[in-house]
Amino acid sequence: MAHPREVHYYDHAEDFGLSGLAGALCARAALRLDGPVVLALAGARSEDEDDQLGRDVRLLLDSHLPDEVLGAVWLAAVRRCFDPADEGTAPREWLRRVAEVCPPRPPERGPHEVKALDEVRPTVPEEELRTTVAAEVEAAAAALGRGVAVPGIVPALLRVVREADADLGFRLFLRAAKAYSVPVAEEQYGRLVAIGELLAYPGVAVHEELRVRWPPLDPGRRDFAAGRFGLPFLAAVLHGSDWRYEGTVRENVERLVRADAGETPGTQAAVLLEDVRRLLASGLSGEAVTALWRAAAARSAYTGGDEFDSGGRAWLERVAEVCREYLSEVDPVYRPSLSPARSALTDDVLSEVREAATDAAEVRDVAGVLEEVVTGVDPDLGFRFLLQILSTYDLHIPGARRDRYRALAERLGYDADHLDDRLPRPAG
Repeated sequence: MAHPREVHYYDHAEDFGLSGLAGALCARAALRLDGPVVLALAGARSEDEDDQLGRDVRLLLDSHLPDEVLGAVWLAAVRRCFDPADEGTAPREWLRRVAEVCPPRPPERGPHEVKALDEVRPTVPEEELRTTVAAEVEAAAAALGRGVAVPGIVPALLRVVREADADLGFRLFLRAAKAYSVPVAEEQYGRLVAIGELLAYPGVAVHEELRVRWPPLDPGRRDFAAGRFGLPFLAAVLHGSDWRYEGTVRENVERLVRADAGETPGTQAAVLLEDVRRLLASGLSGEAVTALWRAAAARSAYTGGDEFDSGGRAWLERVAEVCREYLSEVDPVYRPSLSPARSALTDDVLSEVREAATDAAEVRDVAGVLEEVVTGVDPDLGFRFLLQILSTYDLHIPGARRDRYRALAERLGYDADHLDDRLPRPAG
């Protein structure tokens, strides 16, 4: 049967509970860590509304796991930066001390809050979860055995999963892998993320610090699960005025290029840089680039004062600089390249631009530039700019045209969310 589970992403923005404490200890391993310091940190996290920490510790104490298992998972999670045995304390006694500074403190929630959380609360049965998590620990057993400097860590983790709590065992498995930089295959990473989603974790609780064996950067990548990407996506980010609450123009560009959760680090930067390089290498004038940008981001010559309101080519160079800086940070050996233009779709995309221009003034105003992008740069980029302009101005898309757009998006390799997020819903 399934027991009641917490909606962790509601209460936590990062790793939490015992695994969260272990991560915090690893982060301050260069500072003094002894029993009193660690207990003070644990108490502070518990006071700061991390109620899961006390629950995790009590799950281990309520189990019949022996000291050697409790000691192994603790040492692996904290990368041996604090060993209670050095102070003459056995693992179970140490956990009792942690439990004392993390008393039970059920969250205070109103009835409407409880009802809303109940609607999204995970319901996976414990036995099913044990099987799933144990399979992932076993899949990583060889790498854990080589990388984690704690003897018997794999059987210890499996016993936590099977005899204490599978949710906690999953987080301790992730924390041990992170603490010792154990490499995880991309295929397994996808499964780990799926388990985290099943258990309503905040995303960073799984992917942050995890060492994934990513495939090489591909600037031609199109099937982003988040949907959008590239220069039209940047236009969406800087549309309107809400972006000002996120920082300066440059900080917003940096936020986009660093949005790589679940992807090879640098992927967003690589595809954005490819869009920029295509336009810079084309025969488009600075005025044409500016007009295209203003249409996609709903800017005007009278918006005033922002560095991306004019000087289209200079603006593109600034974006390229941000991309190159981040790529040199995450992949110093990466050399930008241009994937082949999708020229086979030139006529189809050109036809859609011309048809959209017949009944939408916002498209008509830049139709000439869009046609230049489609025929002289890349139909893929031209189609994405068309979608962005239609979305920016919330323009109606007739059903037949919407079906053709969907077929084009599929041929270009976009994720379904790319189109669904960009096209206004039909009226009525």
